[in-house]
Amino acid sequence: MKKLFDRVFDGADEMYAMADKALAEAVTELGESAPMQMPNTAYNLACFMAYLGKNINTLGDLKAAYEEAKTWNRHDPRLGDAFSSGMGTFMAAETIEACKYARDPDPYKGEYHGHLTDAEVRELGVPLVTDDIPGFVVIHGPAPSEDEAVELVKGYQTRGIFVFLLGGIIDQVKAKGMNFGFNVRVVAVGPDTWQVAHIISFVYRAAMIFGAIQPGARAEFDEYTYYRIHAFVNAFDPVTDLVVACGAGAIAMGFPVITDDEKDMWRVPKSILIQKNTQDWIDTSLEARDIRIKITNIDIPVAFSTAFEGEIVRKADMQIDIDGAKYDTFELCKTADSLDIEDHRITLIGKDFDEFDQGSAIGFGIIAEVSGKNMQSDFEPVFERNFHNFLNCIEGILHTGQRDVLRIRVNKAAYEAGFRAKHFGEVVYAKIMSEYDAVVDKCQVTVITDPETLKTERAAAKKIYDKRDERLGSLTDESVEVFYNCILCQSFSPSHVCIVTPERLGLCGAVSWLDAKATNQLDPNGPCQVVTKDRIVDENIGIWEDVNECVFKSSHGNLEQVTLYSIMNDPMTSCGCFECICGIEPFSQGVVIVNREHQGMTPLGMSFPEMASMTGGGVQTPGFMGHGKQFISSKKFMKAEGGPARIVWMPKDLKDLVRPKLDAAAKELYGIDDFTDKIADETVTDDAEVMMEYLSEQGHPVLEMEPLI
Repeated sequence: MKKLFDRVFDGADEMYAMADKALAEAVTELGESAPMQMPNTAYNLACFMAYLGKNINTLGDLKAAYEEAKTWNRHDPRLGDAFSSGMGTFMAAETIEACKYARDPDPYKGEYHGHLTDAEVRELGVPLVTDDIPGFVVIHGPAPSEDEAVELVKGYQTRGIFVFLLGGIIDQVKAKGMNFGFNVRVVAVGPDTWQVAHIISFVYRAAMIFGAIQPGARAEFDEYTYYRIHAFVNAFDPVTDLVVACGAGAIAMGFPVITDDEKDMWRVPKSILIQKNTQDWIDTSLEARDIRIKITNIDIPVAFSTAFEGEIVRKADMQIDIDGAKYDTFELCKTADSLDIEDHRITLIGKDFDEFDQGSAIGFGIIAEVSGKNMQSDFEPVFERNFHNFLNCIEGILHTGQRDVLRIRVNKAAYEAGFRAKHFGEVVYAKIMSEYDAVVDKCQVTVITDPETLKTERAAAKKIYDKRDERLGSLTDESVEVFYNCILCQSFSPSHVCIVTPERLGLCGAVSWLDAKATNQLDPNGPCQVVTKDRIVDENIGIWEDVNECVFKSSHGNLEQVTLYSIMNDPMTSCGCFECICGIEPFSQGVVIVNREHQGMTPLGMSFPEMASMTGGGVQTPGFMGHGKQFISSKKFMKAEGGPARIVWMPKDLKDLVRPKLDAAAKELYGIDDFTDKIADETVTDDAEVMMEYLSEQGHPVLEMEPLI
């Protein structure tokens, strides 16, 4: 058997030879001055950035950096040189892929995913820190059979592990009809080993975005990937020298390799694990990375996992269509007396799904009644909002909307597996009892499809919603006695701290003041702690001594002060998984806001990834601020700088989302009607000078405000 180090060096030589050829051909065809920019990223060629500290903008830049990368392929049989050759192999692989993108920004035409965007990296921020995604696996195939390939991928899916696929396994799972995509957390990266560069780029951008690791800080990258990125590799027999070289790089990053290749591979404790029985790969892999997964057993005939949260059910695949636009629909959680509840009672009122024709559109309602000595009515909307997350985790189910406007689809495969109306109740019951066991002792669920009952119960639910809204409307930062902090994101961004108030939700958009209050009640030693607000420094712009003490302690001494309502003076930090980012626009002296979903340019001359690169990683960046979508319409948004009247540009989809509340806030604060119409968007322009003309035509209030800078 060839020695392991010789296999690493031979594989590295092979990758470099292909990179030499690809780069020479690209330079001959396009010239050294040709632009080199991967799509939708502010971290261009992240492997070169991480290892060499190089920012590459042209093929000439790539050629020069690649020459330096070639010095990493050292054939000295020492562990450090094997690791160096492995990392150099990644740079050679990235060179091959970069040359493709230099010719064509979409070289795979949707057949394979290829490059992962910054927005996709940030999209995973929340599920990573909440452990909805406990880790990543890179599977290099093909597997011995199509069935074995699907079994392995679905096994990881049901455990919430994000799956990257390389090589022949992609065709195997395609042949069995499996769905791919970021939405179901199974990504077919590419057909060849060198597409691993996109996965490594993804990992290093996470380190730069969430960890604020600076380009070229190799030791810090190694520490970050080892301790904070829970990833591992599964490589089917035969494992080629090329894969071994990439494996050396993965092991250097802290990612163990599990394989069934007994003939040509060497066992290395904790790094290369040979497991002949591929059915045991999942347990072996999770154990190797010390990943412990809490599995809630739910009595339903299909899989349940966070991997299915983004699953789409198209009309052609639909068995049942619950349509809140045409029929009565609602979801409700309410507190009841313990004597009135029979725990785990699931009641169906109306016809079951098998009594409707295929493709039927129907009404639907679900009521969860809970009791517990520690239960509070403020927790009801928190539980209720999570129905969306609970039901979306069911394989074959699409859930959108909340309260009394729902759209739920059940696909044919789930129906044929035996999924029926009562199973929605089983999921809600199981998740409430497992997630909120600290405050809920008993729960019963009623599922309704009967039209008359739906009409009556929806009207009753509407009264409860209205009462809650009155209560929530009275919650202001001044009216509550305490705020809460949230340090959930510190698993990836160690110095970031959110201060959550009634009028400022967490920047991820997922943690409101009520959510933080409930989290604290459920787990007093958990990520959300009480923050007193007794020692006021300047309540108008959001400075309290107690808040500053909390920020200093929670950030491990990295932050001394935060001004909650300012973008200029000690703004709150960002972790990187924010829904939106705003930045100062110098011509108007207002702010441009862009959400993660928007892929175009802004009047700042920067895209979302480029703006987002100005902040994140727990660092205060005056003039730029990450925030949640709903904070835009808050009366505390940039209060220190004049409030929402500073907003001059937003993508149209975001404008439409926040319009009702933003218009109401502007009316109350400034007496302005239809303020959102005065804000420019991409349908008007993404050019700053043209935007200024539009603001002038609209009489935008920012033109009368004092300059920010």
